[in-house]
Amino acid sequence: MSGAAGASAGTATPVPSGPIAVLPDGDPTVEAAVRDAGGTVAALDASTRGIVWSAASGANRLGVALDAHPGVAWVQLPWAGVDAFAPLLERHRGDGRIWTSAKGAYAQPVAEHALMLALALLRELPRRVGARSWEADERGRSLYGAEVVIVGAGGIAVELLRLLAPFGVRATVVRRRSEPVEGAFRTVSASALGEALDGAEVVFVAAALTGESRGLIGADEFARMPRGAVLVNVARGGLVDTDALVDALRSGRLGGAGLDVTDPEPLPEGHPLWSTPGCVITPHVADTEAMTAPLFAERVRRNVSAFVGDGVFEGRIDLDAGY
Repeated sequence: MSGAAGASAGTATPVPSGPIAVLPDGDPTVEAAVRDAGGTVAALDASTRGIVWSAASGANRLGVALDAHPGVAWVQLPWAGVDAFAPLLERHRGDGRIWTSAKGAYAQPVAEHALMLALALLRELPRRVGARSWEADERGRSLYGAEVVIVGAGGIAVELLRLLAPFGVRATVVRRRSEPVEGAFRTVSASALGEALDGAEVVFVAAALTGESRGLIGADEFARMPRGAVLVNVARGGLVDTDALVDALRSGRLGGAGLDVTDPEPLPEGHPLWSTPGCVITPHVADTEAMTAPLFAERVRRNVSAFVGDGVFEGRIDLDAGY
């Protein structure tokens, strides 16, 4: 388990350079980034050696293009999470192609959104914004000095640790491996998730969604959290068991949930989460198009430089791990 948007430069890899196709329908901003980095933009044909896929979906169309053009050596995907392309990545595992994503590129806006959700929940903002009369009470908690757990160790987690530093929190990072993460009070492996949750006041979910991590936070994990703990998920909805989340909120075990992602997504009208007290839902807008477009262009620019130059790609996808 790693961050949904972990930054990774990788090592130099020889790549046969050549024309780059921006698919599925072209994108002037992305095409400009390719040219700025010294690449050549051209329509997909037998000479194409790189593909920048600029749409969040369309894995089947991309697969058809790759099957028809075996000379493509590098593929850039548009988002940090690549679960929408998981079957395609699995099918092409071992074919020698280099795959890169935008992991790490959008860490700042997503971490900012996660912090906003946590503060809103701790300060009882969802309840107070709906008040229509003066309701003085002593409810509300501070983030300063809190016990925090961050599930995932990628770019979002790293940026979130930086944002949390002024609050003096004690942050535990849970990741696939137990190598220390700079800025964390401690780092533990995924097998110690339950233990890490025992004292957690705020839990941030910022991991990649894989077959292994699906349903990572469920009834057992909610039971481990102290009563009144707050959960924030800015990664993928499938990391959290939705039914268990609703039960934990309704029982009061969980003090609040801030969700930028849900399972299912989009969350249908009438779903229990919409009417569950203490739940704040934003419709997957932690990183809006206005925020991501220039960041993705910069990722493309850097990876085109690697493609035509030193071969050191950012956001390299580990096809064995699935992210």
